[in-house]
Amino acid sequence: MPYEWTASAETNASSTARVWPHKSMTPEGFSWFIGLTAAFLAIPLLGLIGTVVLWGLLPFLIAALCAVWFGIRRNQRDMSLYEELVLSRERIAITRHNPHGPRQTWDANPYWVELKLHPKGKVKNYLTLRGSDREVELGAFLSPDERLALHGELQERLARVKSA
Repeated sequence: MPYEWTASAETNASSTARVWPHKSMTPEGFSWFIGLTAAFLAIPLLGLIGTVVLWGLLPFLIAALCAVWFGIRRNQRDMSLYEELVLSRERIAITRHNPHGPRQTWDANPYWVELKLHPKGKVKNYLTLRGSDREVELGAFLSPDERLALHGELQERLARVKSA
């Protein structure tokens, strides 16, 4: 799952969830992909070794490889966003760490917070928290099944905090 819960060292009643988008390409996978792409782009050049045409095509193939490199790196930077949810007896807070923009924060008293799962609509299993006269979305980048699992875990933790 692209989220994890950690308990605070100070007290058992406090916990933190970190939620991030799914990332399928590891650094090792990136190296393999770029290496194989370079090898496949070089195959047509083998028949042109020793000709003037090689020098005409080489800049375009290098530009194509650079475009793939920078495109994948840009996508990885854009996917560096994550959300952090802190839940304690006194407060629930969500901080969304955007890769290119300011942080967005929301907090409320957990006793008055309402957790909603909207199973149907434009987005399947749309997960929101309502409190402090505001409704915020949680885990927009998660799959519907992952939002459903997060809803179950968060509902249990909220119930424990409210009953304490």
